[in-house]
Amino acid sequence: MKNLLLLLIGSVIFFACNSVSGSGANSIEDSFEYYPPTPGKLEKQEFRRYFRELSSFFDSTLLRSNFNGGILVAKDGEVLYEKYVGRPDLRKKDTITETTSFHLASTGKTFTAMATLQLVQQQKISLTDTINKFFPGFPYAGITVEMLLNHRSGLPNYVYFIYNSGWDTHKMASNDDMLRILYQYKPPINYPPGKRFSYSNTNYALLAMIIEKVSGMKFPEYMQKHLFDPLQMKNTFVFTLKDTATAIPSFNQSGHFWDYDFLDATYGAKNIYSTPRDLLKWDQALYSGQLIRQSLLDSAFSPYSFEKPGIENYGYGWRLKLLPNNKK
Repeated sequence: MKNLLLLLIGSVIFFACNSVSGSGANSIEDSFEYYPPTPGKLEKQEFRRYFRELSSFFDSTLLRSNFNGGILVAKDGEVLYEKYVGRPDLRKKDTITETTSFHLASTGKTFTAMATLQLVQQQKISLTDTINKFFPGFPYAGITVEMLLNHRSGLPNYVYFIYNSGWDTHKMASNDDMLRILYQYKPPINYPPGKRFSYSNTNYALLAMIIEKVSGMKFPEYMQKHLFDPLQMKNTFVFTLKDTATAIPSFNQSGHFWDYDFLDATYGAKNIYSTPRDLLKWDQALYSGQLIRQSLLDSAFSPYSFEKPGIENYGYGWRLKLLPNNKK
């Protein structure tokens, strides 16, 4: 599992940053920053082989496809390759550096899952607690915290039911708005609770609200105090509306500005910004024992859904590939 997570440090940034092409995009050739790593535990010959192959991959594949962002590849905590290319805002001349924070999209679910498991370890939450414990009268019975974590609640995705409720798309919808719509309109459940895997952002938006309910802190504040600050993830934060002026904007593949929409104020399922270097700190902390005990970490990395054959599965916030010899 450790090697897989390290590889994801690079691949998550591929998806979180902007990849631009066409006449509307600025050239990235004149705007990059590279940090040569220093060999550590690896033998110099092995290190150079990794470095050479990664450099070739970046230059022949990513750079040619107008990659715009940051990449960091590490093995057992040792940085093998790190590079930053392009501009955080294609309308300006600032360059992407090691402190440029990118939207992690659904990779943010791993942080929400970890915060939930911290509270499980403190016995403030139980995996078998039903949602009604935190939100009395919740209109869907029998859904547990664990079902939210492993996407087996059957709840519909707020991405769709907020819009279908007649929401004014000129207004930002919050987590509270999402919960109110669930109570008011009771959109149909996709599957009975626990029946099967059904990926839904609603699950992790609700987990963020449970964290708030139990801790007495707003979700961004909790994450900062209990995860980001202790791990010295200095360029990682939960996006809120106050960050719209400073967070890096989005652009489509033609290089045109992509404005915020009505779903960009919800958190828990997304809206965490970070950097490759901070993600390396995060990855290393998972195995240090400083976040949660090993048994809980093992549960986060365990598969729970076997309705479909194949190697792909889901734990608590982590997508898994089940490989031979019990490797993940």
